[in-house]
Amino acid sequence: MNNVVITIARQYGSGGRTIGEMLAKKLNVHYYDKELMKLASDDSGINEALFVNADEKVKNTSLFHIARKEYHGELIPPESDDFTSTNNLFNYQAKIIRDLAKEESCVIIGRCADYVLKDYPNVLSVFIHAPKEYCLEGAAKKHSMSPKELERFINKTDKHRAEYYKYHTGREWTDARNYDLCLDSSKLGYERCVDEIISYMKVRFPEN
Repeated sequence: MNNVVITIARQYGSGGRTIGEMLAKKLNVHYYDKELMKLASDDSGINEALFVNADEKVKNTSLFHIARKEYHGELIPPESDDFTSTNNLFNYQAKIIRDLAKEESCVIIGRCADYVLKDYPNVLSVFIHAPKEYCLEGAAKKHSMSPKELERFINKTDKHRAEYYKYHTGREWTDARNYDLCLDSSKLGYERCVDEIISYMKVRFPEN
């Protein structure tokens, strides 16, 4: 069996993370999300806390409005002052994503993985979305907030994800042309989304 990597981008509250976990379990492959930061830390020698802190920092900064830094696969060497910069921390996570795509079948959540692996023939990219009301309902199960607070939280989270994606890729996060498959989880439900991804995978990669 050849390696098949499934990348999942998702709107907050759409259930994309849960769908990714269910998919990985059904396919009996590894699921990667925040674990990528630990792997990038091990590979680079950069303290994992810096990856975590950078992840939080960029959520509360105007970095994305200053200058775009599209990813092209480069790594900044340790002797550089920019070795632990936000851009290089992303570069190392991207390196791990590329290494995983060469080594194993897996499911990868977020991290612009669809773009990082856009030239890999063994990759299936998915975008999970849903109407606002459905996302609010899903988010309410995890957060104790008023409806207005929850809506602001979702809007802020999705805005960050869109800006993060555009900063590193130059593309629009919600543009369906960036993905092989876009699924509305409110219409299909989690199980059916998993089934549809597997069905598409079988058509796309019949040898597997």
